This record gives sequence, structure tokens and C-alpha cells, in this order.
Amino acid sequence: LEKVEDVLLNRRPDAADRLTEFAETVKSTRKDKVKDLSWRTLPVAERLKHALITGDLEFIEADVEEARQSATRVLEIIEGPLMAGMNVVGDLFGAGKMFLPQVVKSARVMKKAVAYLTPFMGEEKKQAQLNGASESEHRARGRVLLATVKGDVHDIGKNIVGVVLACNDYDVVDLGVMVPCEKILSKAREIQADAIGLSGLITPSLDEMVHVARTMQHDGFTTPLLIGGATTSARHTAVKIAPRYQGIVLHVLDASRSVGVVDQLSRPESRDELNQRNRAVQERERLAFEKKSQRKLVPYAQAVARRYQIDWERDRHAIATPSFLGTKVLPQFPLEQIVPFIDWSPFFLTWELKGKYPRIFDDPNIGPRARELFEDAQKLLDRIVHEKRLAANGVYGFFPANAEDDDIVIYGGPSRWVERMRFPALRQQWERDGQTSFRSLADYIAPKSSGIPDYIGAFAVTAGIGLESIVHEFERDHDDYNAIMSKALADRLAEAFAELLHKRAREDWGYGKGESLSNDELIREKYRGIRPAAGYPSCPDHTDKENLFELLDATAATGIRLTESFAMYPGASVSGFYFAHPEARYFSIDFITRDQIEAYASRKRQSVHETERWLAPYLAYDPA
Repeated sequence: LEKVEDVLLNRRPDAADRLTEFAETVKSTRKDKVKDLSWRTLPVAERLKHALITGDLEFIEADVEEARQSATRVLEIIEGPLMAGMNVVGDLFGAGKMFLPQVVKSARVMKKAVAYLTPFMGEEKKQAQLNGASESEHRARGRVLLATVKGDVHDIGKNIVGVVLACNDYDVVDLGVMVPCEKILSKAREIQADAIGLSGLITPSLDEMVHVARTMQHDGFTTPLLIGGATTSARHTAVKIAPRYQGIVLHVLDASRSVGVVDQLSRPESRDELNQRNRAVQERERLAFEKKSQRKLVPYAQAVARRYQIDWERDRHAIATPSFLGTKVLPQFPLEQIVPFIDWSPFFLTWELKGKYPRIFDDPNIGPRARELFEDAQKLLDRIVHEKRLAANGVYGFFPANAEDDDIVIYGGPSRWVERMRFPALRQQWERDGQTSFRSLADYIAPKSSGIPDYIGAFAVTAGIGLESIVHEFERDHDDYNAIMSKALADRLAEAFAELLHKRAREDWGYGKGESLSNDELIREKYRGIRPAAGYPSCPDHTDKENLFELLDATAATGIRLTESFAMYPGASVSGFYFAHPEARYFSIDFITRDQIEAYASRKRQSVHETERWLAPYLAYDPA
């Protein structure tokens, strides 16, 4: 700035020389790529195919208009060069020669082209009706209904599946998020869907999918049911969902598999073969589950007796006292402070590019595509940060606590005279080879009987305030690529905010003041303590969020609210607990027996039936 001002204000005779000399030190050595436009000399039909295959938007409207000028009917352009280009995209994707980000970019070009042509098709239709003729319409390969089930708000994967299917000439009707069973099945009947796809992220969604399957059976449906989402699995689909519906029930692992599955379902000759093969696989999954469910589970009382032991007298000095009790609210937290804490590896997984950041760029196969995706993400992220398009709100706090049996007791003040609330914890029961103890999160808090004052932390953050507006803008512009990118970035920012806040919490708690960890070390959790969330393997009960939100007054502080299935809305939100003891480790509850469910239900003041519903995936028995 000084050197520039010296030149502008003519403050010294060597000002120009000094600025030129400085400019040489910051000159870019990178040679800018010269854009190859040789394809612009091709016939218009080939240019349209090229734009689709490369995802190039620059000339699409001009080329579509040129094609329209020479076409007899607008539909010829869609069914001709545009579909030809999308068929090539589908073939390349199926052969592993194109990757998901490229396919979504191709879909963006197709949507832009069709959006440009739609008014002209409408005019043609009107003219045909005036002339007494019937105007034919494009017939898709099939119609697929997609929905995120009731109580769940996550839809990135579902949106990607919808885009990929649309690229392959399927008519996709997406009902959005938090869709009740009745609406899904009513719409499926209305549009005569060829397949129904259900998506969900949180474990209560698994039970909702079972409900949809059972209702489809009761209502006489024969439509194939596709199951997808982060918590779903081939085994759960085979064991819990498929037996409730006599029609075809398929677990679809990711977007890249969806087209092949729907394509086979749409052809009678391959549908029967797929059905038989799928049923055989599901029968094997059920047998494997039965064998696995016969693992040795100790009675709950025995698991409690063999709890994980911490020498609290020895570790009395390790219990740090937080610098404050109660909560601190962080409204409108600066996004630029959150960005350095982003873990980019899960971002690439969202787009089905597998590899650790930044090593993924060196992969000879997917590296170039990963780098291109990353550059696009950086451009959008910079825009979101500089324009303050997303609001990041957070709240965290520390509370006096002790353990009483398997309950974590939280007190109303430092005197510990008044009990504020309890968090009943679950305990492991699966006895693995050589296992000597069974863990519960309550083991990481000093027992009330020890007389040692201990503490627990809690937090809730979101980076999703304002996301709907961004997504709607891109969707109105037929830009699924950036709409999905926005959601993926908001998720990354929320997780990064949770990482940043945990670092601050460790400092406020005292034991983390001497930390000097790199971002990579933070991602690999090299710090002391853990921050499990409701829904984690160590505390799989999502209903714990209700008390957590009450403890933090989280909705008022952050704007996050809970759905009826205890999903957080906006979806780009994270909440959980802080455990500070040096021996605190993550673990998995796995299967639990009825005696523990009964004890847990009593402590939660729930019916056994209600508890079984929320913990259905973890039951080692059939409640029926």
C-alpha cells in the first residue's frame, strides 16, 4: 500500500522503481491455460454434445438457439443431440471414465438447454392445438419418486441420485425432506411411479423406512422400493425392511449404482433376474445377522459389575475446573475464522471421490477431477464468506456433574445441592475375546459416591442459517451443481465450527491451554477428551438431544430446532457433549438385551415400547 501510494501521490523520486521491483517478487510464474475453442467449428449438434460431455455452459444458449432455428420441432433437439450427449455421459460414468462432479455439471448444461427450449415447446403445443393436431411429448425411460423420510432433513445424497437419474432420461419427482409416509405413497399413486426411493441419515429414519414398507404391503403396492442414506445398509434392509414388503426392496449404496439398478428394474427381462439375485443376497444377509446376533452378550447387571474402572483418587488432579459455568452464546461467528478448521476429506466423499485430502490430488485417476472440484468449491466458499451468505451460530457451556450408576447427573449450580437433569447412558454388553470391562459414557465422569466434583461440557453449532436462500437461487437458475455444492460446504463449515469450538472449550476448561496441534492433528483427534453426539455408537439414542437442547437453550441461542425424529434443522448443524478425562475414548454400544432396555426405559421415564422404537437397530432381540 505504501509503495502504491508513493506512486499515486508522487511522494518520492524512486517510487516507480520501488513498486516495479516489488511487483517482481509477487509475479505469478503459472502460465494461464489457453482455452481450446477448436470445437466451436463443429456442426451445432456436435457442439451441443461436446458441451454436455464437458459440462461447458458458456455457449449453450447460443447453440441451442442455432439448433432451434433449423429444427422442424423443438423436441427434435432434446431427443436428438441433447439426449445423445447425455447417453455418452451415462456410458462414461458407468464405465468409470467420468466422475460424479462431472455428471452433475453435465446435468446443469442439460437443464439450462431444456429451460431455454421450454417456452418454445409451449408455443408449439398451443399452435398444434389451434391447428387441431396433437403435439407429441418426450417420453422418459421411467418415473422415480424420491423423498427423505419423516423427521429427517438430510438430502445431499438423494439430490445427487436425482440428478444422475435425470441425466439418464428418467423423470424424477423429488418430494424433499421430512416427508410423511402418507404423502410419499399418495404421490407415488398419482404419478404412477416406477420406483420409490427413500433416503435418511439419522437412525430413527430406519424405523420410518420399515413403516413405509409395511404400509406399502398393507395398501397393495407392487412398486420397487429403493433404500439409501448414510445409516442404511444392505444388512439392515434385508433384516428389517424387506420382510415387511413382498415387492422388490433394494439397498442402493450410492448414486453411481442407482442408474444401473433403475435401468434393470425398468426392463422386464432383467427385472426378474435382479429380483431373484437380490432376494438370494438378502437371505444370506439375514442368516449372517442371525449368526452375528448369537454373539455372547452378558446380562446387564454383569456388564455394570464389570464396568470400565478409573482410579478417581489417583486421577483427582486430572479433573480440571472450567473457567466458567453455564453457557456462552456465539452469534454470527466469523466464517473466515472457521474455514481453516475444515476437514476436506469428507467433502470429496460426498461427491464419491475417495481419498484423503490433500493426497487425493496426486491420484492419477481421480486427482485432476478432485482438484477441479476443489477449485470450484473454493470459489463458492470465498463468495459465501465475503458476502456473508451463511450465518454460523454457536453455544457451549460447562456444568457441574457426577455419575450415579449409569446416569450422568447434572446439577443446577456449583453447590451441587439441586439436581438439574439426568442423562441415562447405555452400556456395552458384547463380550469380545479378551474383554475384561464394559464401557459406558458414565464411566468417564467421577462417581457421586467418590465425593470428587466433576464437570461435563455441551455444545450446539450451525452453519446452515441462510442456506435455503442460496440453494433456491441456484435451483431457480437450474444449477444443481452449485446447489449441492452449497449444502456440502455448509456441512463442512458446521463440522469445522464444532472443531474450532472444541478447541476453545478445552482452553476454557484449562487442560487444553498448552495445546499446539496442527489442523491435521485436530482432525485425527490427537487432543485429550472426546465430544460424542447423540446418535454416535457410544450414545445411539437421538432423544438425548431434547435434554441437551434444554440444557443449552440451543434453539434460542442458535436457531437450530429439532424435528419429531430429533434431527437438527438446519441440517448443517452439530451438537454433543464434552468429556474431559484423559482416559475418555470413543466406543460402540453394539447390541443390547431386553434387561438393559427395561432399566434404561425406567431411568428415561419412557415406556419399554417407546425405548425399543428409538433404539431398534441396536436390539439383540425381536420386540414382537
